[in-house]
Amino acid sequence: METMKKTLRVLVCGAAGRMGRAVAAEIASSPAFELAGRVGSAPAAGIEPPSAFAGLLASADVAVDFSVPAAACAYAAACARARKPFVTGTTGFSGGQLAALKAAARRTAVFFSPNMSPAVNLCFSLAALAAERLQGFDAHVHEAHHSAKKDVPSGTALRFGSAIASARGGKVPPITSARAGDIVGDHAVLFAGPHERVELKHMAHSRAVFAAGALKAAAWTAGRRPGFYDYFDLLGVGKPGK
Repeated sequence: METMKKTLRVLVCGAAGRMGRAVAAEIASSPAFELAGRVGSAPAAGIEPPSAFAGLLASADVAVDFSVPAAACAYAAACARARKPFVTGTTGFSGGQLAALKAAARRTAVFFSPNMSPAVNLCFSLAALAAERLQGFDAHVHEAHHSAKKDVPSGTALRFGSAIASARGGKVPPITSARAGDIVGDHAVLFAGPHERVELKHMAHSRAVFAAGALKAAAWTAGRRPGFYDYFDLLGVGKPGK
C-alpha cells in the first residue's frame, strides 16, 4: 500500500510584506503545504504580532521568513530552541546577524539564501565558472528592483560579486543598482574582454518564483540535521569559489 506524503505545515514570517503574501498564496495553491500561521510587524487581518511566533511554531513543521534581519535572527533563535527548521530569504544581514543565524544552525536546520530562485542560484555557479576561465575579462554586476526595496545593492547582486571575487582570488567587481517602479528583480553579470563580451542575465517575472523556491527549500530542509544550508546544497552543485 502506498504511503501518503505528509502535508508540511508552514509558519510564514514577514507575512504582511510582498514576499510573505506571495508565500501564503503559494501555500494556498498547493496540496503539499498547509498554512500554520502568519506573523508580521505590520498589523493586518489574519496576521499575528511577532510575540505570537513561539505559540504558532508549536503546531508548525517549518518557518519560512521574509522579514527584516533583526526579526529573522529572533525567529531563528526561537526555532533553535524548539528544534524546528528555519528558512529565510531575508537580505541585508550584518556580519554579526549572519553569525547569529549560524549559531541557531547548531541546534536546528537553518536554510539561508538571499534569492530563492533555483535558476538564480545555478547562475551563481555559472558566474564563478566564467570568472575563473575568463581571467582577462573585466566583470561588472548590475541589478534592478522595485522602488520600495531598501537594501542596495541587493543580496543577490552581492552574492554574484562574492562568487566572482572568490573564483578569481581578488576583489569584488563593481556593482550598480536601480530602484524603479515595480520591477520584481533583474540581475546581469557582464564579462567584457578584448573584441567580445559575455552577459549572464536572470529576470524574475513574478514573486511566485521566489515563493515556490522558498517552499521547495522548506520541504528539503524539513527533517535535516542541524546545520547551515543554502541552495547549493539543495541543488547539489559546488559553492562558487570552492
